[in-house]
Amino acid sequence: MNDFRFGPAEFYLVGFEGDRPDPATFRALTDLISSGVVRLLDFVVLTKSEQGDIEILELDTDGGPLSLGDITPIASGIAGEEDVDALAALVPPGQSAAIVVLELSFARELAQKLAAAGGQVLRSERVPAPVVNAMMDILDQEGE
Repeated sequence: MNDFRFGPAEFYLVGFEGDRPDPATFRALTDLISSGVVRLLDFVVLTKSEQGDIEILELDTDGGPLSLGDITPIASGIAGEEDVDALAALVPPGQSAAIVVLELSFARELAQKLAAAGGQVLRSERVPAPVVNAMMDILDQEGE
């Protein structure tokens, strides 16, 4: 049987008002990681000045406002410089963002089981949650 150490990785650019993310955002992420639904591969926090200058912020290791607690990314650096530059270009001036690289645990298991059965995932597409919810609202209205 194929034993996959990692499943597919997804990059998320999460934006915040102001020059620092709210600590509640970090708690939401750590709660999700602790539940086992995802694994944190990489995490980069950045801020963009009003002039457009990008600053990479260091995570706090002492439990400060930019802390993930005892969670450490397991593949720091997987978001390379080109990834960071491309995603940072999308952040409006005067705001901050986190580049979060996640592995969806179920996707690793699915890929592993499919490979063991002689298959493979050839392509995967994501439909954003707002689009799915809007479509479901339309379908619900049509069903009434």
